[in-house]
Amino acid sequence: METVQTILTHRYSYPHEHTRHAIIAVAVSGLFFISADNIHSLIQKLDKNYQWWSIYACLFGFFYFFSSPFFGKTIKPSYANFSRWHISWILVAALYHLPSFQSMGVDMRMNLSLFLTIFISSIFVLLVFHLGFLFLWYIGLVSREAGRRPDILTILQNCTVLSVACCVFYSHCGNHVLNESPFGRKDSGLFSLWKTGEPSELLAKFLKMYEFKDEECISWFAIGSARDYPLLSKWVIYGESSDEISPIYSLWATFIGLYCANFVVERSSGWAHTHPLSVDNQAQRKPDFLDMVPWYSGTSADLFKTVFDLLVSVTVFVGRFDMRMMQAAMSGSHEGAKPEDFLYEHFSEKDDFWFDFMADTGDGGNSSYSVARLLAQPSLHVLNNGSLNKLPRGDLLLIGGDLAYPNPSASTYEKRLFRPFEHALQPPSWYKKEHIAVNKPELPVGISDLKQYDGPQCFVIPGNHDWFDGLQTFMRYICHKSWLGGWLMPQKKSYFALQLPKGWWVFGLDLALLSDIDSYQFKFFSELIRDKVKETDSVIVMTHAPNWILDHYWNDATGKNVSHLLCDHLKGRCKLRMAGDLHHYMRYSYVPAEKPAMVQHLLVNGCGGAFLHPTHVFSNLIEAHGTTYETKVAYPSVQDSRKIALGNILKFRKKNWQFDFIGGFIYFILTFSMFPQCKLDHILQDDTFSGHIKNFFSAVWDAFIYMVGESYVSFVGALILLVAAILFVPSKVSKKKRVIIGVVHVSAHLVLALVLMLLMELGVETCIRHNLLATSGYHSLYEWYRSVKSEHFPDPTGLKARIEKWTFGLYPACIKYLMSAFDVPEVMAVTRTNICKNGMVSLSRGGAFIYYASVFLYFWVLSTPVVSLVFGSYLYISINWLHLHFDEAFSSLRIANYKSFTRFHIKEDGNLEVFTLAVDKVPKEWKLDSDWDDESKQQEHQLSHHRKYPSTWRASSFHQDPINTLRIVDSFVIQRDETVENVPVAENHH
Repeated sequence: METVQTILTHRYSYPHEHTRHAIIAVAVSGLFFISADNIHSLIQKLDKNYQWWSIYACLFGFFYFFSSPFFGKTIKPSYANFSRWHISWILVAALYHLPSFQSMGVDMRMNLSLFLTIFISSIFVLLVFHLGFLFLWYIGLVSREAGRRPDILTILQNCTVLSVACCVFYSHCGNHVLNESPFGRKDSGLFSLWKTGEPSELLAKFLKMYEFKDEECISWFAIGSARDYPLLSKWVIYGESSDEISPIYSLWATFIGLYCANFVVERSSGWAHTHPLSVDNQAQRKPDFLDMVPWYSGTSADLFKTVFDLLVSVTVFVGRFDMRMMQAAMSGSHEGAKPEDFLYEHFSEKDDFWFDFMADTGDGGNSSYSVARLLAQPSLHVLNNGSLNKLPRGDLLLIGGDLAYPNPSASTYEKRLFRPFEHALQPPSWYKKEHIAVNKPELPVGISDLKQYDGPQCFVIPGNHDWFDGLQTFMRYICHKSWLGGWLMPQKKSYFALQLPKGWWVFGLDLALLSDIDSYQFKFFSELIRDKVKETDSVIVMTHAPNWILDHYWNDATGKNVSHLLCDHLKGRCKLRMAGDLHHYMRYSYVPAEKPAMVQHLLVNGCGGAFLHPTHVFSNLIEAHGTTYETKVAYPSVQDSRKIALGNILKFRKKNWQFDFIGGFIYFILTFSMFPQCKLDHILQDDTFSGHIKNFFSAVWDAFIYMVGESYVSFVGALILLVAAILFVPSKVSKKKRVIIGVVHVSAHLVLALVLMLLMELGVETCIRHNLLATSGYHSLYEWYRSVKSEHFPDPTGLKARIEKWTFGLYPACIKYLMSAFDVPEVMAVTRTNICKNGMVSLSRGGAFIYYASVFLYFWVLSTPVVSLVFGSYLYISINWLHLHFDEAFSSLRIANYKSFTRFHIKEDGNLEVFTLAVDKVPKEWKLDSDWDDESKQQEHQLSHHRKYPSTWRASSFHQDPINTLRIVDSFVIQRDETVENVPVAENHH
């Protein structure tokens, strides 16, 4: 209903939606009319042209396979939009060179020629009309309210509607190419429909439909003599002394007149100003969340900036400049001057204390908002062991780094981090986005101390992505701002210590890009442990990177200062280490042994909004801090993680269609200097299918030998690809294995590139042999159109000649070169024939460029699905068989589901309850929450954390809303002593 309402309701003066829907309506009606009055020819000739139909089926099937990832993508200047036009262009060009397409009753050449000429003519006429109208408005002859300029996209869409409508009319009423008796010949083959003595009832309906079509064309469009028209109309449209008419152009003139009349009436009456577009409309009907980051995009400026920032950070900042040292120097913490910049004690006196932990947010808007919406609720109700648990909102939110992807720019922080959190829990009404907090904490009016503030607060540590710019954006948006949505941020520096009730502490460490704390940070925490932390206290250490997993995986040893702090200063008081960075949930608990554990539990929860990471790669026993740990819980499960990895084979290109930009160029470089292949006769000369296959792969081997021996460009490209593939293999495996994996990977790409090259050359060679290509030379479509246009489109008034004269030949030249764009197969075949006869020296530089550009257009379509399939299969084998590329193999899938956060409860007896709450499936469609809307209107100036409904959007489907699908995936209790109590988790939670 929303789509129908959008179509029928004018939202602004010249909506793109209406012209786009008009194009679709005209195209669909055209297909209906063409198929309706030509279906008898279609069925009749099907058994005679099965070879052509098989070609059509393969052609359309492959183009559908190529274009399927782009369906449903937003129409905007992007690679998806470019690919749509590219696919349509070369598909029409291919169909244009298959004349048997006329068996469906469609004259492809004439329709294409007609569309192009009418499209260019319509643009010219409408541009002149709009310029004239604006001139009349400028001199005051038209109402001043009518001066709003039309959008150029609207003009182009209207021209497309006019052109398609005229082509439909031509195909329906004016196409006499196949004007033969529909059933005047004896039919044979697969169908026995016409072999009976009398026509069937179905056949009679077809005949009646065909007769109705003739009556329709004569009555509706008045195809007849010019004598049937009034004298003035005949003179203006058809010429004073001619009875010949061209109903196509009269129909076009009618459409142009209707368009102009509609525009003048609308603008003169001021209708557009009485139906303005509502900009606010509370806000919008749908949130403007961003999609998941396309990590394999070859067109993303953000990713290129990320690579640049990372190189600069590693080569310039690491070891030369450290923001943590500057923070310590400015605060004087190394001299004990301002410990309040790092230590916060205002939570220590609370009785019943709840707090939350999440990490790695700021990727996809849907996933980030789903987690933020759950964190913002006043309380959550979930089942655990058959009983309904009420979990109040945390008074404190801890975020474990990586706040926005792919780089820490102002844009990514605002759009990917702050926007979802502000929709989940709104900041105070007086909050301004551009405000810089100079003296923190900046509390609401009437509150003088942090202990008096009853709203949720937030503390954040930076992750590796936040350090890519040297921590500049993090300092600006976290340390120098007071609100993350409705969460107050008292934090002043990138690391901190929080004193919680009942002797619990939280240490938030900043590991930067070195995976360790610096000396000033170590000094602060070691002195804090000595002076403040009691022997009976318990500490939770929060870092961004889970060193205990990554060190085990990479056979490395990082975070030595952190280990020294835990083992030699805390001495067993650290009951829990938690981190993000890996975007899954896993809990490791120590295996009881004679030696006491320095840390009881190791917890990873990076499911705050970023893409999912696997769990089956990290499910083994690990060693950390001199203690052995075993996996207690993995979310998603190890089995589910393995199944998810299979998506790399089936979904890599659908998820990463921007990778085409890289893959298509790689394959073309590998085969660039091997075009054309002139001697392919021997492949099809064998009489057996096995002989064809043998000859084909023999030609593949010959092409490989030619590439190695004579093709310098392709050989160098293959060497560069081999080096890149070897370097791409993770360094945890030996050099020998890296070389083997890289060689196998590149060999698969190289073989398939050569196979595709030969298949394409065989296709062109076959078309040449059957006189489908290389028969007419350059500009074949334009030359053919000029030879037949006088027959189909008479011009008794000589208007075309006058237009050519008035435009100094620009109009026919424009038509000529526009039509040549659809001669790509002919250009490729003609040039290929010349090269095979006279050699490459016969081509000029311009001719060589045109030839290779033509080849590239089609080879791109052939190669991009294949390169994605091979690369996706490589990732699947690596992650499931070799346990390599855990980051690359899952970032490619861009999975927004499986999101979670951990909620803690410090009980009265000092024990710590831990609940990890998860949502298996993230909603993709949201709508305005009417309860929130009503409450916000009634309590406009009330702080959002006091509201019953704090979040702006809820899922379009009640059963998909995160609040209703939330479940507990892990639940356990950490006691003040060393005894660990594991609470079993119910299998089904709602």
